[in-house]
Amino acid sequence: MLRSLVNRLSGQARATLGVIPLSLCLLTGASADAAMEDGEKLEDLFFGTAMFYAHQENYFDAIVALDTELDQYHRLDQPELDPFSAHLGQAEFSVGDLELSYRMHREAGRAIEAVLKGNVPQPVRNEAAYRLAKIHYHKQQPRNALHALEMIEGQVPLKVRAEEQFLRARVYMELGRFEDAVELLEELKGDESLGGFVSFNLGIAQLKAGKEERGVLELTALGRKRSANAAPQALYDKTNLLLGSYLMELGKLDMARPYFDRVNLDGPFSNRALLGVGWAEARAGRFDRALVPWKMLQDRKNTNESVQEVMLAVPYAYGKLDVHSTAAINYGRALDAFGREIDTLTQSIHSIRRGKFLEALRRKEATQVQNWVVALRNLPEAPETHYLLDLMASNDYQEFLRNYRDLNDLFERNEEWLKSLTAYENIIGIRRAYYEPLLPELDRQFRGLDARIQLRIEQRDQFSGRIEQMLVSRRPEYLATAEEQEVRLKLLRVNREIGEHPQGFTADTLSRVERLKGVLDLRLSSEYDFRLTEAYKHLAELNQEIEALQSIYDSYVRSRQAATHSYSGYDRNIARQRARIRQTQQRLKTLMARQGMMLETLAIQELERRRTQLESYQIKARFALADSYDRANELQEQRADEIKVEQHREQKAEEIPLGNPPEMEKGSNPEEGGDS
Repeated sequence: MLRSLVNRLSGQARATLGVIPLSLCLLTGASADAAMEDGEKLEDLFFGTAMFYAHQENYFDAIVALDTELDQYHRLDQPELDPFSAHLGQAEFSVGDLELSYRMHREAGRAIEAVLKGNVPQPVRNEAAYRLAKIHYHKQQPRNALHALEMIEGQVPLKVRAEEQFLRARVYMELGRFEDAVELLEELKGDESLGGFVSFNLGIAQLKAGKEERGVLELTALGRKRSANAAPQALYDKTNLLLGSYLMELGKLDMARPYFDRVNLDGPFSNRALLGVGWAEARAGRFDRALVPWKMLQDRKNTNESVQEVMLAVPYAYGKLDVHSTAAINYGRALDAFGREIDTLTQSIHSIRRGKFLEALRRKEATQVQNWVVALRNLPEAPETHYLLDLMASNDYQEFLRNYRDLNDLFERNEEWLKSLTAYENIIGIRRAYYEPLLPELDRQFRGLDARIQLRIEQRDQFSGRIEQMLVSRRPEYLATAEEQEVRLKLLRVNREIGEHPQGFTADTLSRVERLKGVLDLRLSSEYDFRLTEAYKHLAELNQEIEALQSIYDSYVRSRQAATHSYSGYDRNIARQRARIRQTQQRLKTLMARQGMMLETLAIQELERRRTQLESYQIKARFALADSYDRANELQEQRADEIKVEQHREQKAEEIPLGNPPEMEKGSNPEEGGDS
């Protein structure tokens, strides 16, 4: 019955007897270099979970998982028995690396500085110094980055050796030490892990260091490469565009043309290359050749800055070729296009000021596609993002945008956690409503069973004490059966009566009583060893039963405690967590408002700059259109006059006088005022 009582309590609610996980972490502002080394054996599944999040670039969950594991590990009595100890060093180092990936530069700096101050091997110290320099470089603090790099002594770990040297070269370039950067980058030229970035930076450094010829040759070699992959091909196109623009500014127009021609026509730099090659030809006075790339560019998306510029360049070239009517037509088209785009920009600015831009950025369906920036414009009342592509591709804006989206993600997580707290309260209420009516009756039944258990334990203890006494002195009567005990008691009572009234019993009766007593004593004495052995066996069996009863008792106590703990003691913790999350929500709202205002301000400034530029283009186009019409009219009138002259000449040949008319002869008519 006791076992069924425990099963009734624990079996029916086994799925609900768990501790509610209310260890909600406070939110803080938060490369998968923290990933496990190739071939390393995973000893702890929780560490593997954190690394899985890191590989998915879900750095917040990875940081939370590692922080939780480290906190629990340091509170263990015997942490060396925890399998997490096999990854302890890597976990402590990975926290800083993940915080750096999550742009928690301050926390990452503290973690890495702790490694530098700790008793760690020199290779680990060198890698930590490199990570710290990387943090300062990302924060645009090149002097601090150089100071961190100077802390490196000896060999840097092989996995970051090339990256450390490349970072050092970029720091030198930021500080204007181009000669030192050239020396480092020339040593890195054979490293394939960095791709063409070494050659690109080497060429830039050589140009800045005054080695123009070597820099041009270096960049030319890089620009000649081709790749089916879009990323390296974009680097090659950027190199050719840079060289073409550089040579054109130096006035080497014929040398600049081939570099512009190498830019891929489908790449992100094609518009600027087409514009550049056209200006190279125009500056050389070959306007007819400039029209070829410009006309090609004119047919592209008219929100691009290069396309808008070429909409004025094309009629300008026609004007230089004295085709003023065509120039006027193109100026008119440009005016119409500029007017439409100015209206679009004005509407986009109003949309951003109404908060539609931030609302679009927060929508997850827009970010689930590869070209999510382009997808934003398909959302209701979203601003035109064609004008924001260059801005949104910049490092600073991407930093602001990632911060805003991370803050929004944290805000949404908090909202979900607040809902979870409400769900926990509902679960606790359901548990309380289920267990509280059951527990009083179960406790009453258990108290009765507990009394019976205690009685059996006392009987066992008494029996065990008697057996221990029999080990010291023989007590056969302790091993008598119940029937023998009854017979023995009867004989004792008869002997007592005989002692009190001896004359009332015959000799046969006395002899019979003595014979029965002797038979009983003989049986107990002869079977004493066997019965004592059996008693030991029964005592062992009884102990097993007592242990089983005790385990059932303990199981009931645990189940009773688990049932009580499943709904009691959580109210204060939930209230505290709810207050902390709501406080964090207020901070997040403030930070999101500031970050969102920064995003909106930058976007509005970019759109206003483009609108101002278009308005300037519009003014120039109006004046140029009027001038083109005037020139076209003048040319048309001139041609009309020439046609009339030709027609007059064809109708009658004009006689040319051979001498002066008579009235022009000197002295022929003095009365009419002729000169004397």
